[in-house]
Amino acid sequence: MNDSGPAAVSERAAALWRAYLAGLPPDHPHWTVRITEFSFGDSPAMADELAALVVSGRKQATATLAIQFAVEGAAMPAVGDVSIVTRADGAPVAAIETTDVRVVPFDAVDAEFAHAEGEGDRSLAWWRAAHTAYFGRSLDGTSLVVCERFRLICVVGDGKAAEAS
Repeated sequence: MNDSGPAAVSERAAALWRAYLAGLPPDHPHWTVRITEFSFGDSPAMADELAALVVSGRKQATATLAIQFAVEGAAMPAVGDVSIVTRADGAPVAAIETTDVRVVPFDAVDAEFAHAEGEGDRSLAWWRAAHTAYFGRSLDGTSLVVCERFRLICVVGDGKAAEAS
């Protein structure tokens, strides 16, 4: 584990990460990856709901307006990034690894991605309506959306780490 790993996250998230790493061989790339910690959504209820969807394996993607990264001064996600997902109270529930990142206009988000997000009825119509409401007035069909896919690599309390090949 490198210095930019768990030192950049809460102690609870670092503990989850250490437990996950303990099950990996010493040459596994996750030993040197930088990890981040976050909760999904913009409310405690949404954070808890989406964290549960991640843990269940239903949620395997997320979407963010590209402009949000610039406004927040945050780095865009990249393949191989690892994040600790938390509930609203900050309790870590899982670790995920980014597997794909695409930046597309809102109107170009497809049904396959909407399904992978795992929310609502998983349809593109539901996704568009929910994200139009979530993103708000700053959205139009040409607004760039960062479509990030991820895989679940570790769940709190599962007694084992999901093998990340």
